[in-house]
Formats: sequence, structure tokens, C-alpha cells
Amino acid sequence: MDETPSVPMTRPNVYGVDMDSSTRCAHYRSALDVIAIKPGCCEEFYACKECHDELSNHEILPWPRGKFDTVAILCGECDTQLTINAYLSCGNRCPSCGTAFNPRCSLHHHFYFSDG
Repeated sequence: MDETPSVPMTRPNVYGVDMDSSTRCAHYRSALDVIAIKPGCCEEFYACKECHDELSNHEILPWPRGKFDTVAILCGECDTQLTINAYLSCGNRCPSCGTAFNPRCSLHHHFYFSDG
């Protein structure tokens, strides 16, 4: 198994409403709101759940715990892609560039990451 928690690469498409270059959107615009998430139901990154709800034609589905080794988080500052496990254990900082992530995102984890 590959132990590398992050993958720097060219930025994939990120969908969002009124999104800036760091993936902040109309719904979350603080200096710390710089991640995009690929929900368990999609092959695309979205700036947030609300952006997903506005721009997709289906209900959001979380990732099951058995797939937390999937790359599904994007740092909007350096374009590093993280596995879910790496994101959940990074202490709210990008392991590649050190940019702080919003710790309050944990309040929304149930939309993205399943306990079961």
C-alpha cells in the first residue's frame, strides 16, 4: 500500500458558485476556506456541499470508511490532493504547503465521510 498521504499535481476541475482561485465560494469565504472536496457520489471536486447541491442533479453521498484511502481533498492554495485519511489526520494544515484549513469544516464531515 502506498503510504504517501498527498499527491501534488495539476489542479483538476473544481465546481463552485462564485469561486475564487483558492476554491473559496459564495458560501464559505474566510481565509481558511481553501479546500475542495470530491464527494463519494461524484468524480468531481466541489468547493462545498452547498455548491454541490446547487450545481449537481443528485443528492450528496458520503465516502464509506472503507474508502478513506481515496484521494478526495484538494488544497486550494497548492493544488495538492489528499486522501481522506491524510486530510482527517493533518491537524487542519496542508501537509505540502502548510496552509491552514478551517477547523470548523469538521462540523460538516457527516456530509462527506461516513462513520460506517
